[in-house]
Amino acid sequence: MPQPRHRLAIHWFRRDLRLSDNMALWNAVENAEEVIPLYVLSHWQGTHHWTGPGRQQFLCGCLESLSKNLETIGSRLTVRGGHAPDIIETLIRESRADAVYFNRDPDPYGRQIEDQVRERCRQIGVAVCDYKDTVLHEPGEVLTGSGDPYRVYTPYSRTWFAQAKPSPVGRPKTIRTPEGVFSDPLPSLDHWKLSLPDGLSLPAAGERAARDRLKAALSGPLQEYAAQRNDPAVDATSHLGPDLRYGTISVREVFHQAQKAADQSQTASERDSIHTFQKQLAWREFFMAIMGHFPNVLDEEFNPQWRGLDWNDPEKDDAFNRWCDGRTGFPIVDAGMRQLRETGYMHNRVRMIVAMFLTKDLHLHWRLGEAHFMRHLLDGEIANNNGGWQWSAGTGADAAPYFRIQNPWTQSERHDPTGTYVKRWVPELANTDASRFFRPPESSRPIADDYPLPMVDHATEREVTLDRFKRHRAD
Repeated sequence: MPQPRHRLAIHWFRRDLRLSDNMALWNAVENAEEVIPLYVLSHWQGTHHWTGPGRQQFLCGCLESLSKNLETIGSRLTVRGGHAPDIIETLIRESRADAVYFNRDPDPYGRQIEDQVRERCRQIGVAVCDYKDTVLHEPGEVLTGSGDPYRVYTPYSRTWFAQAKPSPVGRPKTIRTPEGVFSDPLPSLDHWKLSLPDGLSLPAAGERAARDRLKAALSGPLQEYAAQRNDPAVDATSHLGPDLRYGTISVREVFHQAQKAADQSQTASERDSIHTFQKQLAWREFFMAIMGHFPNVLDEEFNPQWRGLDWNDPEKDDAFNRWCDGRTGFPIVDAGMRQLRETGYMHNRVRMIVAMFLTKDLHLHWRLGEAHFMRHLLDGEIANNNGGWQWSAGTGADAAPYFRIQNPWTQSERHDPTGTYVKRWVPELANTDASRFFRPPESSRPIADDYPLPMVDHATEREVTLDRFKRHRAD
């Protein structure tokens, strides 16, 4: 039996809040006599640009589940609040750990912290062992024949699918953890000075809940995913976004379980549906690759042609607030925004509709919507959210051209023809004939007595958008 490489390792949990198929944790347990599982709580308080109370509450649930799972195999989670490089260095000196294990973060901010941790460890002579875990293929692994990053999804996806996918690793049966390591309590929202909004309903968090969701999706909704994924009234998606965001299930397990289900499917339509779902995993990694190669997209438009584009001032009127609150007078838009507020989730088709409405009908900067989504989405993934917003605004990688402007009225008719989705989330329209959702009111009378008139005329604002983009392109 080989001798352990390290006497005591710290496993730094980040976006991998699980025991099963956790690449860094698996290797730490295999290569160290003892392991300290560590989670570092961020030390900001109040509002945050990239997150909000719903997602932080979901994180609390994930940490509670992880802590219990560690206890079942003889270990325990150490939680400390502060700046990760400082916390890790302090714990190294306290415990005399000789190695730090972690899984790499795809986000630029996460990579900056990783670099600081590596430098601290280098200075004090402690080994760093880091692994690919959040994605199937990191940005540098999926490149063109000339070694350049892809800027368009379709050729990227062909290369992505052609590459062999890493297989899952096991689950540690036991983890030896030294006694006497100080830990803060598991967090609640009080740690960040946050409170959960009234009426917000969250899904179960943790590793078991994630696996239950995957199992349920593969045995039901994903078998019809290709046909139903654009119908917001049908529960035809996996709802695994928050689980992949916090790593309560690995992307390796999701891909391979989906492939196993496809191989066992009895019909071509089921296999096509599951492959269509796998394409969403490729989209996820495409946007992560874009952000990895072009981190400037966090601060400006990916397409330099559209930098400096004229946007409306959100301070001039309450248009942005009405969009946030779901009071625009466009039923499909309001349904989506209210679903987001009440559940921390919005159907992907509706995300595109509300994003185009904000940028093309209200002429407000996509970054306002990007930040609002990140504060409310449980599955808020910086790269995917940024990519989706820039796609809708017409400024991003492989984006919809600026002249493609979705009509919220016809989108409602096409994707919610019975009005089921709208009526579910806009109760004041529950007794209104669905046909009223498919075209603007013909007079100044609202669709329903207690529902607002459309705040803009779509046809007029469409022409304004086309004119703005054309004038900017000509400058």
